[in-house]
Amino acid sequence: MTGDHPTLPPVRLPSDAELARDALAAPLLVRAVSLARWAGPGTRVRAGGELVDEQLPAAAELLGLGDELSEGDAEAYASEAWRVAVDTALVEVEDQDEDGSPAADGTLGVDHEAAEGRVRAGEQLALVTSGSPQDILSLWLDALDVVFADATAPVLDDLAAAIGDDGEIDFETLDWDPELEAEFLEGVLGNLYLLTVADGGATEGAVPLPVLAASMVVPDDMGEPTDDILEQVSEAMMRLDDQFRLLEPIGLVSYVPVDEALMAEEDAGGAPGAAEPVDEEDVSRYGMVRLTALGLYGIRARMLEAGVEAPLVGDLADKDAHALLDGIAHFPELAARAETEQWLARRAPADAAHELLAAARGTDAGAPLRRLHCQQALSLVGAEAEPAVRDVLDDAELGGLARVWLAELGAGDVPPPPESMIFWLAIDTIAAQLDSEGEADELQELVEGLVGQHSGFFEAAWRVDHPATVEVLEEMGRLHRDRGVSKDARKAAFKARSRGGS
Repeated sequence: MTGDHPTLPPVRLPSDAELARDALAAPLLVRAVSLARWAGPGTRVRAGGELVDEQLPAAAELLGLGDELSEGDAEAYASEAWRVAVDTALVEVEDQDEDGSPAADGTLGVDHEAAEGRVRAGEQLALVTSGSPQDILSLWLDALDVVFADATAPVLDDLAAAIGDDGEIDFETLDWDPELEAEFLEGVLGNLYLLTVADGGATEGAVPLPVLAASMVVPDDMGEPTDDILEQVSEAMMRLDDQFRLLEPIGLVSYVPVDEALMAEEDAGGAPGAAEPVDEEDVSRYGMVRLTALGLYGIRARMLEAGVEAPLVGDLADKDAHALLDGIAHFPELAARAETEQWLARRAPADAAHELLAAARGTDAGAPLRRLHCQQALSLVGAEAEPAVRDVLDDAELGGLARVWLAELGAGDVPPPPESMIFWLAIDTIAAQLDSEGEADELQELVEGLVGQHSGFFEAAWRVDHPATVEVLEEMGRLHRDRGVSKDARKAAFKARSRGGS
């Protein structure tokens, strides 16, 4: 009805202090900090700031990588950690000329392979032990940017093949568009974020990699995917497998990689995850990914930077009741409850009840859903809301809500509602359910239950002075499974429209 629903549900996040602890425990950041503390005047680096090959074994040994990885892999992990340390200013590389003095123009000579004495602790290193949680999270976001850039870089084999005789990269041969690559991964992470927060921000469930790949490749209106689409899904899965392997050490995701046996099938000309439906029992073989709490924080931060509205549970705690009820209108149930609990925690119960009831009034399109959420919020207040609720028993818009709430509380001495209030409440309740876009089966049961409880329902309902009467009656005609009742509902809607002069 309102037509102005937020694009993303709100996310629930731990405190900044908890998130900062998670950030400091991320394996890649731990390695980068360790290398930053190890580095000194004798550390030798290339012109671009990379460790020279001779330094990599010592760096890998410092990080304790040699016991679990091959020499090449250990040195690659060490090189990656060093790059994060440099790019996040955990270490600083001072530019020098070939004679050992700083370059006058602040640039590095491309022919200068390595130099000594150019490395020192960066300004960010001290923040690891003395910075605020916000400082730590800012450092982690910088590290995430570095890893994201690595994840969207060309595959090494493709990059090597695109290097010409002159040593330059032929980007046309490479067939790599950095903007498209970044856009694709951002889209995947956005879909993963949406799937995660759909139930209020829980991070327990993992998402199969084929589901994520298909969400980016298969058109929404496609029925049975074509062989070409299935092949694209398979290719996307393999690329995402590489990317999530890179993103896991920074703490963004928890990832179960694609089974190596499936990789072998692809090398043999197969298409893992695409040729046949995924067996639920073997779904983990195709890769399973879950955003961590830190990952939710990181993706949300990137969305906000890009101008995307990504609400956070708790954002409405300092707003007035009207903003609360409008704000949670289309939240998932768990998120709406969490937001309401935070709002109530900052107010005296009696004051909160009065404010909620006042905000629930109105004839605008969003008012029915506000009243529904008001009733649910009052149930969280409990018996302390009873005086405020009794104050509105004679209110035309709130009297029905008040009686229902008092009955659910088990309160005595509740006056029976006049017939006009019964039917007004029925129209208001269905209008709220229509606006909330709830389950169709539940709405159908509500409609049929109301009609069954009141003989001559439509003869009374079309006379109800409610802004949504016509729309509700039309929907009741569409939803009711009895053709005779549906016809009565449509007739009632016609009468209501004629009465209103529209």
